[in-house]
Amino acid sequence: MRSILQQMETHMELSLNPVIPFEPVSTETIPEGKQWIAQIKWDGVRMLTYDDGHNVRLVNRRLNDRTLQYPEIASTRSYCKASSVILDGELIALKDGRPSFHEIMRRDGVRNAKNLPLAIKSVSVVYMIYDILFLNGKWLVDEELQERQRILSEVIHTNETIQLVPNYPDADALFAVMKQHDMEGVVIKDLQSKYLIGGKDKRWMKKKIVHDLIAVVGGVTKRGQLVNALMLGLYDASGQLWYIGHAGTGKLTQQDWRSLTDVVNGMTIGSKPFVNAPERSKDAIWIEPRITVKINYMEWTRDRNLRQPSIQAIVTASPEECSFNQL
Repeated sequence: MRSILQQMETHMELSLNPVIPFEPVSTETIPEGKQWIAQIKWDGVRMLTYDDGHNVRLVNRRLNDRTLQYPEIASTRSYCKASSVILDGELIALKDGRPSFHEIMRRDGVRNAKNLPLAIKSVSVVYMIYDILFLNGKWLVDEELQERQRILSEVIHTNETIQLVPNYPDADALFAVMKQHDMEGVVIKDLQSKYLIGGKDKRWMKKKIVHDLIAVVGGVTKRGQLVNALMLGLYDASGQLWYIGHAGTGKLTQQDWRSLTDVVNGMTIGSKPFVNAPERSKDAIWIEPRITVKINYMEWTRDRNLRQPSIQAIVTASPEECSFNQL
């Protein structure tokens, strides 16, 4: 690791070298101890800022360049006292006082510079900075988090667009407040932790606030001969079935998927049972809406679809129970 970092330091003044950021792992249990702090989990877009002293680039966690989309963040000299730096944080957009993933996606989706002025005017962003990886030609990833935060507080000048993410000593209390305000959750970090580029471990953990419902399955997609995703629906007051999203992740085992495939093969019908047009209709196999599942999800999109639905279990509820009334 040391030799790699030294090589990257040598070339940093000549070019930018995007890295995959440190990721938290999910947890249901909040750790105890004075070394643990909690931060708000912002419902935004992870973004690292790279300034080599000559050029500035914004790059997301998938290593996609987003410099065009956020010119106010790319002006690092207006808020960062450094000759070269790599910052880690979250770009958010507020709506009704709360972070809105839909709004930040409107801004993140700009691909033509001609559309940028309107996007900037209609969607203001805030850069919530929580870490610093590199400063003035030196890597800081081997420093403890508490030291990196101290350095960060010295080099960043906050304003309406640039903020430092605060620490909270009581993660349980913060989580309760986040739940009360329908926020995304909390991130718990070890103040003694180093920054692991490309890593993911329990020195950083996240506890999400999720919602759940019981949905009925009206269609599936397959990979080969095996069902790999469920098309979910809820009934309205008049008995019409509305598609609300598809889910292929969660807690079902391979045996669960095989058993589900056997059941589905005897339930196929010729037309979609939904009143609206689902995604992936081209690859869909429509089935009688009789299978019901428990789904965890983050929130509803503007199109009345589930965001990040996750299958928790196949349940024995009746399809009639799968209505919008349960929300």
